[in-house]
Amino acid sequence: MKKYLSLVTFTHTIFAMPFAFIGFFLAVTTTSAHFDWLKLVLMVLCMVFARNSAMAFNRYLDRNIDAKNPRTQKRDIPAGRISPAAALTFTLINCALFITATWFINPLCFYLSPVALLVVLGYSATKRFTALCHMVLGLGLSLAPIGAYLVVTGQFALLPIFFSLSVLCWVSGFDIIYALQDEDFDRTENLHSIPAWMGKVNALRLSTFLHVLSAAFIITPVFIYHSGFGWPYYIGIVFFCSMLIYQHRLVKPNDLSRVNFAFMTTNGIASVVFAVFFLLDRLWIR
Repeated sequence: MKKYLSLVTFTHTIFAMPFAFIGFFLAVTTTSAHFDWLKLVLMVLCMVFARNSAMAFNRYLDRNIDAKNPRTQKRDIPAGRISPAAALTFTLINCALFITATWFINPLCFYLSPVALLVVLGYSATKRFTALCHMVLGLGLSLAPIGAYLVVTGQFALLPIFFSLSVLCWVSGFDIIYALQDEDFDRTENLHSIPAWMGKVNALRLSTFLHVLSAAFIITPVFIYHSGFGWPYYIGIVFFCSMLIYQHRLVKPNDLSRVNFAFMTTNGIASVVFAVFFLLDRLWIR
């Protein structure tokens, strides 16, 4: 189990899971739907199964690339801790569990489950033909708020879309920062990424622009939801935006020594703390 948790880098679940809780409780508190423990558990399981399948498939598909890249040679498959066949089997099992879990939620979630898997698994192949691979990763994680909202309501709405757009821009932006480490390797191996295409300086500019958009989409629900948000939500906005700014101060084109800290720590803290303030606003203050 420890090896499989390492394979899927389970700690990175911290990025999308808080936004899934946001989508879930957004639905509970802004519609006539009632809180349901079973749906909450099924939502969490869907998040875990979908992410497990996506990460395991990514490691399986990229195993030969990872073996060549000095930064990734110690990952589980290149290092021989998990075989490619075991990783692929793990992927298929989690896909099956994900689809099964959606069947117990509602028909819409079940019918859309193959589409969700196509997006989150398809990301792994995109770096082979488009520099927009970062946006595809962002799209995959952006399904969390909308998907969680659908778990509760079984229907689409405008409000959760803004949270999903914020996640799309946020994840795309910080994945571009993370990809700065592999700029030279990607060029050598004819792999596509924003840094390999645009260079470090322009890649960081694009990342900054995407994070500005992310902040704008986080703020927009204040003007869309007529019943309004309370002061905890505004604190959450300020904190989230502050962390976006902070990570861009950590990383410079000529200094990538703190990329991992900017990627993991600042973004993990940003998502968790923002979700906490959102839940405070929705469940206690309001």
